[in-house]
Amino acid sequence: MLQLTLAAHIRKDKGKGAARKLRRNNQMPAIFYGPGTQPMMLAVNYPEFELITKLSGGENAILDLQVQSDKGEETKKVLLKDFMKDPVKGTCLHADFYEISMDKEITVEIPVRLINTPKGVTDGGVLQTIRRAVTISCLPDRLIDSLDIDVAELDIGESVHIRDIEFPEGISCAEEMHLTVAVVSVPGGGAEEEEETAEEEIEEETAASDEETAKESKEEKKGGEQ
Repeated sequence: MLQLTLAAHIRKDKGKGAARKLRRNNQMPAIFYGPGTQPMMLAVNYPEFELITKLSGGENAILDLQVQSDKGEETKKVLLKDFMKDPVKGTCLHADFYEISMDKEITVEIPVRLINTPKGVTDGGVLQTIRRAVTISCLPDRLIDSLDIDVAELDIGESVHIRDIEFPEGISCAEEMHLTVAVVSVPGGGAEEEEETAEEEIEEETAASDEETAKESKEEKKGGEQ
């Protein structure tokens, strides 16, 4: 795992005007938060942040955040949980840093990467990706950039479910085992039922995720008010 470090300093001003001023000075607004941690508004050097996203591949990067305040410098181990991009320019506008502990598991979403050509596709089938990401839990030093799934043996009408995936040591999946990841369908037929099933699964999963996110948000807000 790369040892990434990023300097940051406390910012007091907020709002669109303050954010624009930061960006004009080659800086970017960010926020630091975590369980039992008081949220802090930060400013980071934009070129340094951009370099980190290139080296790490983007979200889920683990780094040492060196926070400078009136009390001095303090280093926080954080996860780059999310960042907002300008839809036109592609530049980063804001970042979220979540405090973690290296001896406590984290739960994150990682992308799915299908590798090799299914034999069903060679025979005329169509490979459909149902899930492009899965949620996993692991210690920070076990975190992987993506989950590679070999689909070479998939025939027409066959599919890969969460239960069929062999996860790397130290990593567990936080998804339901019956959920579909990919399927090889017959062109023009047989795909409709698979798509409807997958859509139902995704709707169920999204509803559960929204409920869990709302619960976590309430808990973090409650913790921040204490």
